[in-house]
Amino acid sequence: MPSGEDDLIARYFKPVSTAPGALGLTDDAAFFTPPEGYDLVLTADAVVAGVHFLESDTPVHIAKKALRVNISDLAAKGAKPAGFLMTLALPEKHATDQSFLAEFASGLKDDGRYYDCPLLGGDTVRTEGPLSISIFAFGIVPRRTMVKRSGAKPGHRVFVSGTIGNAALGLTLAIGDEQSRRWPIVESDASRLMDHYYVPAPPVDLADALRACASAAMDVSDGLVGDLAKLCAASGVSARIEVVRVPMFDARIARVPLPGSRGDPNGFQWDRASLQRVLTGGDDYEILCAIPPERVGLFRELAEAAKVRVTEIGEIIEGDAPPQFIGADGASLTFVRGSFSHF
Repeated sequence: MPSGEDDLIARYFKPVSTAPGALGLTDDAAFFTPPEGYDLVLTADAVVAGVHFLESDTPVHIAKKALRVNISDLAAKGAKPAGFLMTLALPEKHATDQSFLAEFASGLKDDGRYYDCPLLGGDTVRTEGPLSISIFAFGIVPRRTMVKRSGAKPGHRVFVSGTIGNAALGLTLAIGDEQSRRWPIVESDASRLMDHYYVPAPPVDLADALRACASAAMDVSDGLVGDLAKLCAASGVSARIEVVRVPMFDARIARVPLPGSRGDPNGFQWDRASLQRVLTGGDDYEILCAIPPERVGLFRELAEAAKVRVTEIGEIIEGDAPPQFIGADGASLTFVRGSFSHF
């Protein structure tokens, strides 16, 4: 006789697992055969209620964020997503909530189709702790072309994709803390920022450009300051970043009064607390990479063809000191913390 867990899997997750290797989620394992001449790239990330997402987030948003944070890691390695396994730890209130499970499965199905990254298997368990989703994702790259963290050299240019800090500002707005209540931000821009926090959009279309041009790359998940430090440590180098070149949300459009320490050519400035939040807040899921100078032109061309915005923000330099972030006045900025950390 089927168990309650079997029924749950058959009802909500079997329709998501469309790949032949998933075997309809009727076995203890799945199979995947990579194309000839390709390597598998493996990654795993977990998201936990109250840590990575808000208890009030919608089931669709939770499902998509859980998968996309893994897709982001694959994109940074130059990999094409190919499939994922999921362990879902459900508190009582979610395990018996058919609406929650149906919407959660719908979010997974939509993103599995969008990224061509189907569910192949996993496990469901009950927990007395918070809702937790652990995903093991894998992708493929042409053999020996995965982009590592460890290849940056002095003189290589530092690039980021997209905009840095949107998710951190969006979280500030979503929780409605005291700072955000002082921002006379227009509703459409507030909604756009919160969307960056709820559902990241990793730039998967940049993968080919990274494999062709990048000497090192990783995604920006825990904050630009801390993640650049990780890339530099892995490569045995340091970096010098010009903060005014870092692409950030244009608060002038939103009419957010943030006078302070970060200036741009048009005279707009960020206050120090907001700048700290933007550069160290995390949840960006953009790509940070180092590009040799002779490949910069090609990288820009390939990124433009892929319709992904990339911005040069600094340079890799010799040494083992933490990366320098230089403000508009030419002085190095200091940060209370470099990035989010669980420990």
